[in-house]
Amino acid sequence: MSGVSGIGGGAGGIQQIMAMRQQIIQRNELLQQLHSTQGAQQTGGIGGASQPEVQAPAQGFADTLKSALDGVRAVQAKSETITDAYQRGEVTDVAKVMLARQEAGVAFEATLQVRNKLLSAYQDIMRMGV
Repeated sequence: MSGVSGIGGGAGGIQQIMAMRQQIIQRNELLQQLHSTQGAQQTGGIGGASQPEVQAPAQGFADTLKSALDGVRAVQAKSETITDAYQRGEVTDVAKVMLARQEAGVAFEATLQVRNKLLSAYQDIMRMGV
């Protein structure tokens, strides 16, 4: 066999994506709660009530998103490398090739779902009345 190593560390990237997905879901729920609270305050006739303080997104979120995308890119590159090595006859373990391709597919699908949630959250924010 050539210098193509086994699949390792890819599960950590998927776990990061799933953790980031959970963060997005929690933030979306928080935004919905804030939106419903603001609507209740406005209909309650409290004119001088202070608005709830909304924090700007943390720099850590952007870094987390970038590292997760880099991880997905690395998993896809590894899958492509193993597939190419199999086609050249350097890797004989078909299960390893198929596992790498499945891992890349799952990572891409998780990334797509995170993108959809982010887009949905953005659209919810844009629909909020100011």
